Amino acid sequence: AFGGLAPGGGDTDLGVAPLANAQGVHNVYVASLSLASVTVSTSTNGGQTWSKNVLSATIPGDDREWIAADQAAKVCVSYHDIVTFNIDVNCSFDAGASFTQLGSAIDAPHAFLLEDNEIGNLAIDPGSHVVYQAFSGIATAAEAALPTAFHAVWIAVSVDGGQTFTDRAVYVNPDASVSYGHQFVNVSVDQAGTVYLVYTDDHNLFYSFSSDHGATWTGPIQVNQSPSATAVMPWSVACAPGELNIVWYGTSFYDGTTAPDDYPASAAWKVYIAQNRSAATLGSAFTQAAATPVIHYGGVCEGGISCTGNRDLYDDFGIAVSPTTGLASITYSDDQPGNKPADDHTAIATQTGGPTICSAVHKRR
Repeated sequence: AFGGLAPGGGDTDLGVAPLANAQGVHNVYVASLSLASVTVSTSTNGGQTWSKNVLSATIPGDDREWIAADQAAKVCVSYHDIVTFNIDVNCSFDAGASFTQLGSAIDAPHAFLLEDNEIGNLAIDPGSHVVYQAFSGIATAAEAALPTAFHAVWIAVSVDGGQTFTDRAVYVNPDASVSYGHQFVNVSVDQAGTVYLVYTDDHNLFYSFSSDHGATWTGPIQVNQSPSATAVMPWSVACAPGELNIVWYGTSFYDGTTAPDDYPASAAWKVYIAQNRSAATLGSAFTQAAATPVIHYGGVCEGGISCTGNRDLYDDFGIAVSPTTGLASITYSDDQPGNKPADDHTAIATQTGGPTICSAVHKRR
């Protein structure tokens, strides 16, 4: 990927600095995974040249890294360290040349989560510089000894730039058999500092929001509508105050018992997008549309290398919006027309009309 700029060969993630560097260019960062460590590749000149730091994680033996940028030259990575399954957060203040700061996203009062969590993405509010790490897990220390699903959605909040974190429960489902550990819970922040958490129970897709830096939360609020009876692998992007786009893989199939990994060959999956321009207001509504034709039939793997089913959709998925037009672009996996690994490829769907977010004046194109 990126002409060898993500040499780890495993998971990759991308971050862009919110402020320009001394040359007037916004730094771009690519994180990749080697399991031994995390590699961060940096371009300070719009992608013309790249530098690599192959030891960006100060704790060796890592899995499922994420990356987020702040200011002109700060960049942070989060990852599971394989020995403890802690969620570590390393930060660099020199555009990825060295990672000198280490924080733990799981705080001492919630140490019971160390072996019972699934990491989500990392986000930094460019206005307040608060760092947010999303994850799902068990709800209490007592559940650590029980076969309990990850029925709690968590956010780790750092108000000191990633040095220390406080864990807050976003939502705890009273039914401990419900799991939100489905690749992945996702966090985004709008320009007013409102934080959005997006998560799925393998059937419906929900979001919660916080206007006080993650201290208190409103939700869960269901996002998906018919014909998307199943919604998995969500991603989100927030922009102007209250403006939120959410994407996911969806199908009309749902029987109440079968996991997506074992869905029948007739289950037809598309990429869906939902938009809400008042998402920080309780009772506001989403508009939903299919962004693609059918991109896959059958089961969808959500367990990485542990899956027994089809991995054609991997977990490579994301959305971004243009800061000038507000139009969305979605990157996704597609195994059509043959519905087999040999046809698997990465595709991009770009919005060409309709309502937008992120633009100073809303327009219909």
